[in-house]
This record gives sequence, C-alpha cells and structure tokens, in this order.
Amino acid sequence: METPKESAKESAAQPRERLGALLLQFLKFGCFTFGGGWSIVSQMQRVYVEERKTISNEDLLDLTSVGRSLPGTMIANIAFLFGYRQAGVPGGLVCVTGMVLPPLALLSVITLFYTAFRDSYWVAAAMNGIRAAVVPIILCAALPLTKSALVRRSAFVLAALALGAYLLGVGCVWLVIAGAVCGLLLCAARRERGRKA
Repeated sequence: METPKESAKESAAQPRERLGALLLQFLKFGCFTFGGGWSIVSQMQRVYVEERKTISNEDLLDLTSVGRSLPGTMIANIAFLFGYRQAGVPGGLVCVTGMVLPPLALLSVITLFYTAFRDSYWVAAAMNGIRAAVVPIILCAALPLTKSALVRRSAFVLAALALGAYLLGVGCVWLVIAGAVCGLLLCAARRERGRKA
C-alpha cells in the first residue's frame, strides 16, 4: 500500500516531468525561429494539435489571437499562454525560457563575430535559403488556423473588410479592436436570436 508521503512525492514529480517536457519541446522550437513567430506557431500546430492532440486548432487560434493583441513579442506571449494553460505560471515561464535560449545563444555568437559574418558570402547565401524555406512554414501554420477562424459567413465578411482596411493603411491595433467589437456584437446578436427562437 502506498503511503501518503510516497503519493505526495509522486504527485510532485509529475509537474516537474511536465515542466521538463515543455522546456525540451520549446528549446527545440527555439532552434527554428526563422521567420518570426509564425514558424513556431506552425511547429506548435504540428506537435500539439496534430501529433499529441493536447489542444485543438481553435484553441491554438485563440492563443495566437490573444498573443498577437498583447504588448510584446507575439511568440513569447503565445508560449507563455500555452505554458500557463499546461502547467500554470511555472509552465509559462519554462516555455518562454526554452524558446528564448537558443536564439539568445546564437545571437551572442553572431555578435562576437559580427564583422566576419556580415561580409561572409556563405552566411548571406545560407540566410537567403532560410528566408525562402520560411514561406511554406508560415503558410502551413496559417492554413489550418484559417479553417478554424473562418467558420461562418460573417467571419469571411469581417476578414475581407479587415484585409481591405489594412491595404488602405488602417493600423493593426485598430483592426484588432474592431474585430473584437464586431465579434462581441455578432455573438450578442446570435444569442438574442437563440432566445427568441
């Protein structure tokens, strides 16, 4: 029979294992942050939505929407929100730390040897190749999230209006605020129709 002390040790080890797994996974994500946050969203979609089924596309889209609308870097916000959802504040801190360490180490090396890297033909050629490879990675992240976001005709209309406004020079902040207001109004109207029916 298991004593209370043993079960307490076992339950304390479980969060540590979860934090360790999150740290390792986000260290891997951090090694491939080329193309900004969208490449990490793509990796999160593949690992946590498709393979492990930890979250749904809708949940990842919600995390991405909130992460983009908060101040700071989008991907750090998303990493913290995801980690918080998995293991509370320690989970959020572990995810952000894991994601930041590899680029920080790489930038430290590049800073030390900046003049050699700046004029290197091989480094410039590698960066051109990486930039080209990032485009399909970003598209792979965007397409599944688009399917989750555009589930009603009103969402298509809002997306088209937002794209038109963005092309006309309306700032992203105003688009996010307008999208939130429209979402609230549409949900309120849908709920009112449900009550009357």
